[in-house]
Amino acid sequence: MAKRARPGPATASSREEGYLGGQVLIAMPSMQDPRFARTVICLCAHSPEGAMGIVLNKPLEGLSFDELLKQLGLVPVPPQRRIRLFQGGPVEGGRGFVLHTRDWSNDQSLEVADDLALTASVDILSAIAGGGGPRQGILALGYAGWGPGQLEEEIQANAWLSVPPDETLLFSEDGDRKWFQAMAKLKVDPLLLSGAAGHA
Repeated sequence: MAKRARPGPATASSREEGYLGGQVLIAMPSMQDPRFARTVICLCAHSPEGAMGIVLNKPLEGLSFDELLKQLGLVPVPPQRRIRLFQGGPVEGGRGFVLHTRDWSNDQSLEVADDLALTASVDILSAIAGGGGPRQGILALGYAGWGPGQLEEEIQANAWLSVPPDETLLFSEDGDRKWFQAMAKLKVDPLLLSGAAGHA
């Protein structure tokens, strides 16, 4: 994480009319890209310039919050609080983003929704380690990105469904079942979704 890193591309208003900033994307069962199969993604920004999101259900293996603090030279270690680490997506995998409730923010925070923000500066990690920071949050390394019009094309091709976010979906520990929980919000049985959807 950079001390003054911008959150990423497409950081114009995350909730422009007709766009899905602040929503949760759910990969359809027909998703062929192994990087996104059965993923649940918080779409942090979506505009004519493209889209940027954080994968919510791929826990990061091999690195703990304590180890990350040591690498960044932050104190205290061990911290007074910890947050979970996730693989946020295939773009810039060495860059960190904290998706969190908006009861904490700084001038680098991107408003994602009324009660949700994205921060890419180390200030938030220092606050969490010291026992403060936002009430809820996850740390993601990397992000999912789409160029202009790309996400819209994928949605038209039935690659993604979208639902409003809630804190359980965003911050719960149950990564393996989160895709099913997201589908349940739509009252959809994923087994009944055709793999050929959109190709009639």
